[in-house]
Amino acid sequence: MTETPADLPRYDDAFAQFRIEDEMARLHGNPTTSINAYVECCGRYTGENRLALRAISASGELREFSFDDLADMSGRAANVLKAAGVGAGDVVAGMLPRIPELVALILGTWRIGAVYQPLFTAFGPKAIEHRLGYSGAKIVVTNPTNRGKLDEVETPAQIATILGPGEALPQGDIDFRAALAAASPDCQPVMRKGDDLFMMMSTSGTTGLPKGVPVPLRALMAFGAYMREAIGLLPDDVFWNIADPGWAYGLYYAITGPLQLGIATTFYEGAFNAKSTYDIIERLGVTSLAGSPTAYRLLMAEGPQAAARVKGRLRVVSSAGEPLNPEVIRWFDANLAAPIHDHYGQTENGMMVNNHHGLAHVVRAGSAGFAMPGYRMVVLDEAGNELGPNQPGILAVDIAKSPLRWFDGYHQAQTPAIAGGYYRTGDTVEYEQDGSVSFIGRADDVITSAGYRIGPFDVESALIEHPAVNEAAVVGVPDPQRTEIVKAFVVLAPAYKGNPELAEELAQHVKKRLSAHAYPREVEFVTELPKTPSGKIQRFLLRKAEVEKRKTG
Repeated sequence: MTETPADLPRYDDAFAQFRIEDEMARLHGNPTTSINAYVECCGRYTGENRLALRAISASGELREFSFDDLADMSGRAANVLKAAGVGAGDVVAGMLPRIPELVALILGTWRIGAVYQPLFTAFGPKAIEHRLGYSGAKIVVTNPTNRGKLDEVETPAQIATILGPGEALPQGDIDFRAALAAASPDCQPVMRKGDDLFMMMSTSGTTGLPKGVPVPLRALMAFGAYMREAIGLLPDDVFWNIADPGWAYGLYYAITGPLQLGIATTFYEGAFNAKSTYDIIERLGVTSLAGSPTAYRLLMAEGPQAAARVKGRLRVVSSAGEPLNPEVIRWFDANLAAPIHDHYGQTENGMMVNNHHGLAHVVRAGSAGFAMPGYRMVVLDEAGNELGPNQPGILAVDIAKSPLRWFDGYHQAQTPAIAGGYYRTGDTVEYEQDGSVSFIGRADDVITSAGYRIGPFDVESALIEHPAVNEAAVVGVPDPQRTEIVKAFVVLAPAYKGNPELAEELAQHVKKRLSAHAYPREVEFVTELPKTPSGKIQRFLLRKAEVEKRKTG
């Protein structure tokens, strides 16, 4: 087991002594003059026979790839993309499972100065079409499992498909695997500036459709800092972030972050379950694990006997996506002998508040931790005034005093959260006397279920597409396993009657149109929805009633 250093740097010192110049010096390139994400995450580590990727297939086969292997694969991918007309600044979308070709595609995209857009493999046609619509992606790379969804999407993008043995290539598609084999591995990286983009992410869509989140190359400094100070990643760690790269935490910190530090990452193609997770921890000797509280609660549900075989193996465990329950912290300590720390961030800013594995400070159960060095986090009242300890308000980033901050606004959309020198996260918190942050709740209507952030507007829009639905409101309701589940309140068209069969039909309709994680697991038929005088649905009243009902029920 990798030992945690006994002489960790003190958090207070790291925070006070932070200099953006020091972070810039850690990069191979210079954000002011020329930088390339492929070079930062792969090219700089070639020629050292250094391990970059452990990839376990769905059938359990383990393959290992060095940085030189990824350089070869990404060079071929870059040349395939160039042949398809992709150039610097163009968007390349990937809708692939966790397979080695996904890493090659991402690195190849960055190598030619293009912008990578993740598409979660559980997305349905509606979610895909919207994201491709605002990004203007020139090409989508996918596999046969997901290819059929694109037939229902209006997009001018070229499609490339990664075929398996015996699978037929759809007409007009590029055979991506064959094209890789035929392409040259030689491709000169295209240098860019720190303000140029290398990712196009998306929000969850709380008060409207998801918005594009442009990620500039200077964000690499923040990603690297999180891996060093919050994850506490060490050179001899066996690191596994189980988050899907179709979302921010997986793309930022399962691929970009560890590779940027020259440390191997881990892919498992199969679906998550507790047994396979314990198997992989034991098989690979995982020392640093990252994921969501939902995944950790599923590990707990297997019981202490299942955990016993890997007890003491994990040096550190990191948790993100939703608040970490204190009972999870206690269980991991007792049954895995592993410290599990809560981390907080957003797609728009990356991780900003953490209980740091790589810095020494007091860790209090139930606290999100302390601002990451390079960020000044404040709590604001409604008028934009900074509040002191134990005064609830909105967590915000002090823009002028947060040199690691990189988000400047949504793609071709207004960003009201940025105003008066602050970026408001929308989360209600309060500072404790020691400077740590405690969460009270969310100011918006985002639903956090099994680590996924789900915007109600998307689900409501999909429901309303069904001929039986006149109106719909969607909220998150408490669930012991998933933190929250999606519940829909539906006003039916006059010709329809509510029954369990229709409820299931509506759930499956959303699941097909939107994604496999965002459908309503409960549907209640109502005659009307609570609204403001201006006609806005008051979701908070529905949510409050559900919380009270579950308390008394």
